[in-house]
Amino acid sequence: MTTADGRRRPGATSSRRTTAQRIDELERRNEELLSPSSTEAVDRQHAKGKMTARERVTALMDPGTFVELDALVRHRCHDFGMEERRPPGDGVVTGYGMVDGRQVFVFAQDFTVFGGSLGEMYGHKVVKVMDLALRTGCPVIGINDSGGARIQEGVASLAMYAEMVKRHVEASGVIPQISLMMGPCAGGAVYAPAITEFVVMVNGMSHMFVTGPDVLRTITGQTVDREELGGASGHNTVSGGAHYMAQDEKEAFEYTRALLGHLPSNNMEDPPSYAPTRGRGTDEADLALDSLVPDDPGTPYDMRHAVCGVLDGGELVEVQPLFARNIICGFGRVEGESVGVVANQPMCAAGALDIDASEKAARFIRTCDAFHIPVLTFVDVPGFLPGIDQERAGIIRRGAKLIYAYAEATVPMVTVVTRKAYGGGYGVMGSKHLGTDINLAWPTAEIAVMGGESAVSVLHRGTLRRSADPEAERERLREAYECALCNPYVAAEHGYIDAVIMPRETRFQVASALRMLRTKRVTRLPRKHGNIPL
Repeated sequence: MTTADGRRRPGATSSRRTTAQRIDELERRNEELLSPSSTEAVDRQHAKGKMTARERVTALMDPGTFVELDALVRHRCHDFGMEERRPPGDGVVTGYGMVDGRQVFVFAQDFTVFGGSLGEMYGHKVVKVMDLALRTGCPVIGINDSGGARIQEGVASLAMYAEMVKRHVEASGVIPQISLMMGPCAGGAVYAPAITEFVVMVNGMSHMFVTGPDVLRTITGQTVDREELGGASGHNTVSGGAHYMAQDEKEAFEYTRALLGHLPSNNMEDPPSYAPTRGRGTDEADLALDSLVPDDPGTPYDMRHAVCGVLDGGELVEVQPLFARNIICGFGRVEGESVGVVANQPMCAAGALDIDASEKAARFIRTCDAFHIPVLTFVDVPGFLPGIDQERAGIIRRGAKLIYAYAEATVPMVTVVTRKAYGGGYGVMGSKHLGTDINLAWPTAEIAVMGGESAVSVLHRGTLRRSADPEAERERLREAYECALCNPYVAAEHGYIDAVIMPRETRFQVASALRMLRTKRVTRLPRKHGNIPL
């Protein structure tokens, strides 16, 4: 009770809380938030060599920059005893902060709370942070460690998975999305990270599968453990479902930071640039390229030496390094500017293109094109890998994805032919005819329908059959064919190769071309979207 002038009457009491009481309540709630809901659960997490959700966010972000959102959200389920336990945060940590000085958004699933299972309010938190990332044009990083849908919340849990996937689709090609798999991810939940640009798994810790081992055994009778079914090794080497396999969580965070260093914050910005680490003069790495290609055309060499000989600091951040090793994909820098590299690898299957290599490169090129990253291609390809297995598995349809990706791309593109560029492999690997801006070739380049041995067998079968000395005649005809057609000068005469250069000049020529192409603009015919063969 108060008087007319607002003063409290003597002896009057009030139920209204004071400012001090409100502050005490906030401190209590914050203390409750930061205190683990189950010490035993945290201990079990650490015993597995795994961090908690907040520890992971702290390890990823620049120190002191993380701002948490919706920390006090609680679930609304009151069935099956859930009303007795309503921890703040509801099992997921969301917010924003800085990575190497650039703003990113993050959500980290907390396995210590309900096994990281996703419920309605949990899902709303993730959707909110993804919407914020889209509105502000910033990358979003998802740290996955979850037992799946929260059974007690029924269809509301399933609905939120669909809401999340819809956001991932809307953000695809607009903002970079990176999924860090730090634990299990099963059932329909795997399709959310599968849509993102990059999936990073931890060896021995991460698992992704649509159907778990127990269900698989019940339905099909097959017995398989979690690691064999959906471990990091399998997804990095066989299925191609992941883009990098880290040995621990620290390495996963380091790789994520390296990726972000080559990507813009969104598709309306350019990738970050840095001061060049190499001068424009010729150095030892340049000179080493002159002796890289062996004299014997059948002898392999490591294409990484050619790639790293051109990039700043010789540094290449590979994407899917363990999958489809006959092709190399990754990010590097030329004169401090980010580039995406696609290169045949003669050390594996002679660099021939197969289904896995085609899809790996196509996806990478489309990622570069979405985020304004120039594509630099190194070619040493004998063609597409022949065989009934490849044909029946769809090499025509799936190999066409690579052709489509190059033809669709509008970013600056530069191609360097180091040795073989035969048949369909020549046309597919960043040829002038698909829209590549600058095409260069080393003197060792062989651009033709096929190699000399094969061509002689096809063109001069009758001559060899009638010859008194078939081997000598074969050698003479092969030399004549290679001299006339297996060289870069015929393609240069047609304008399909812009210049034949010394290998030591590659870095200078590539840098000059990319500098010239920075103002490239392409106008496409109006359409909703293309119809890539899927």
